[in-house]
Amino acid sequence: MAGDLASYQVAKATADLKERALSRAAELYQHHAIAQKDYEQAQADAASAQVALNQARDQARILGIDPASATWSSHVDVRAPRAGVVLDVGAAAGEFSKSLGATDPLCTIADITTVWVVGDVLESDVAAVKIGAMAQISMNAYPGQTWQGRIAATGDVIDPMTHTMKVRVVLANPGFLLKPEMYGTLSVVRSTSEAILIPDSAVVREGMSAYVFVKKADNQFEKRDVTPGRSAGDQVMIKTGLKTGESVVSEGALLLRAAS
Repeated sequence: MAGDLASYQVAKATADLKERALSRAAELYQHHAIAQKDYEQAQADAASAQVALNQARDQARILGIDPASATWSSHVDVRAPRAGVVLDVGAAAGEFSKSLGATDPLCTIADITTVWVVGDVLESDVAAVKIGAMAQISMNAYPGQTWQGRIAATGDVIDPMTHTMKVRVVLANPGFLLKPEMYGTLSVVRSTSEAILIPDSAVVREGMSAYVFVKKADNQFEKRDVTPGRSAGDQVMIKTGLKTGESVVSEGALLLRAAS
């Protein structure tokens, strides 16, 4: 960045010099003391120097430097366009960099409040992996701790060497516990049997028993004992007591219980 400051100073000095040379050439040309081509050359030199100055000024402003400031320093504060965590620093203290002309970034900043967990699924399990399916993640750095998420994307190709497919799970990362490049295990939760899922609010529980109200006709409902299974979010699996296609009361079941 010191190079950008020096470049601006050199460009400004050159532009001032060429501008004074142009003024002298204009005065000499009016008195027929120089040829027209010499006057035109002075004009071209001044214009070229002004272009170089404008470029140096633009680079300085991109770095947050006020070219009109009377105070110059070899250190410049560069503000990131957004908040984040520094993942990599590509420059050392005291290293000379041309800034905008550099091929490598000075540093890499990322927002890790949300992270991607990318895993490989065996080809034999591809049919069971769907977008939106529940996944469980455990990290080598945190034994015994797990994270729950849903598959956000799946790959479109199979790796010819490992015969696996890429899957991606998006996780919230409070406290920044999950770090980039961590190793862990991604397990896709899959059901081994068919079941009926209904809203958890439809199940009325009394002691060790549970029941739902099944719609039989307009304003007619049947109280039906059921056996609930595992919960999945705001839904619950019903093992016995219901058939596919039956309608249950999901809101107001408690009112029906009072009425019955």
